[in-house]
Amino acid sequence: MWGYDTGFHEVAERIWLARYEWYDVNITLVGGDEGLLMIDTHSSTRAAHGVIEDLRRAGLGEVVAVVNTHEHFDHTFGNHALRTTYGSVPIHATAVATANVLAAGARFKQLLVSGSDAQGPDPRTPEILATELVEPDRPFEGAATIDLGGRLVELVHPGRGHTGGDLLVRVPDADVLHAGDLLEESAPPVYGDDCFPLEWPETVTAILRMSGPSTAVIPGHGVPADRAWTESQHADIAIVAQNLRDLVADGVPMDRAAQAVNWPWPTDDWRFAGAIRRGYEQLGALGAD
Repeated sequence: MWGYDTGFHEVAERIWLARYEWYDVNITLVGGDEGLLMIDTHSSTRAAHGVIEDLRRAGLGEVVAVVNTHEHFDHTFGNHALRTTYGSVPIHATAVATANVLAAGARFKQLLVSGSDAQGPDPRTPEILATELVEPDRPFEGAATIDLGGRLVELVHPGRGHTGGDLLVRVPDADVLHAGDLLEESAPPVYGDDCFPLEWPETVTAILRMSGPSTAVIPGHGVPADRAWTESQHADIAIVAQNLRDLVADGVPMDRAAQAVNWPWPTDDWRFAGAIRRGYEQLGALGAD
């Protein structure tokens, strides 16, 4: 069931998930009487049209609203395809993510052009570069609600973590919580140049407060998980934050931090490599090397 590129599978009542091999992105659909909410839109215009084709093959209905869980390209670069296919479909995101979408997208395109993307060369770079960027037009702060007709979906900005503008999507009647890239099941969470490693644990605490023993948690990448897995990832994220505080308090130079303590994930993994630098930066110790 959870192979790549197999189309949409129902994971809860009128909630479908498709997992795509390219960037291991999850695209989630929430159905209501008036149509579908699409959560994230994939990594290019072309890729998003493939998602739309999968949706139509499954006969699930029409998209009437879109959510971007944060501003990164693999969650927003399909926005243009959704607009050209479904017209003026509203695109929801936090105010912070909305303000950052165009700049973040332009920066990523520049990384590809310069060859300095941490993930290395991508044969599909031309289609990423050709993608027209579309920012959300339904920004919110704190919380918002989307009425899909007979079903309410809650959007919550729980705090900073993977980025400054992450959101949660909660479907109360199905006991499902979509966490975006605040949680990742298939690899370490990504600590990029725009992450907040010291605040991330408390943000995941908010996810736990909103979930119960049987809540299904959908990560931005990987397969759906449960509360026990969420608690485990929360513990690892908390270790990262505490390590950073302890290292800076003890005066450990940044260039020795990777070897000075035990970390939950390999410090040479590109996903986690930025955690130490960002932590030292936010603790005012970036020059401690």
